[in-house]
Amino acid sequence: MAEKIKRGRPSKYSAALDLTVEYMARAGLTDKQISEKLGITEATLNNWKKAHPSFFESLRRGKEDPDDMVEKSLFKMATGYSYRAQKPVSVSMGQGMGSEIQTVEYKEHVPPNPTSIIFWLKNRRPDRWRDKHDVETSGEVRVIFDKEDEDLV
Repeated sequence: MAEKIKRGRPSKYSAALDLTVEYMARAGLTDKQISEKLGITEATLNNWKKAHPSFFESLRRGKEDPDDMVEKSLFKMATGYSYRAQKPVSVSMGQGMGSEIQTVEYKEHVPPNPTSIIFWLKNRRPDRWRDKHDVETSGEVRVIFDKEDEDLV
């Protein structure tokens, strides 16, 4: 049997890139940005994902934690949340003794963000919240003209 002749430029892919792309994805880089950093096209990156399962898994693993963090943040923005904060205040020493700066802790509340709510609902419940709704009708449409409307036809 004849040996298959390889044609074209040798691939830049090596197994060492698996860990590199995992860290890039964990840092929040998109596939396009990763391909640019690697000096390849996005199409080549997609081909490597298909041809090298370990490469694909590394990318997937790298994207998982940042995606989870953003999802949690979106949920917090959609539902509102509170957090502990500190601010400096001037406190009087009394009887003409002047004042001093003290740090006071308080609870800050961030109300739900309408844009986050809309985004969440459109993606999690598209059947109820998408902008376009498909409406199906059945039956026939009949047009009835009145004698007075004959001038309009």
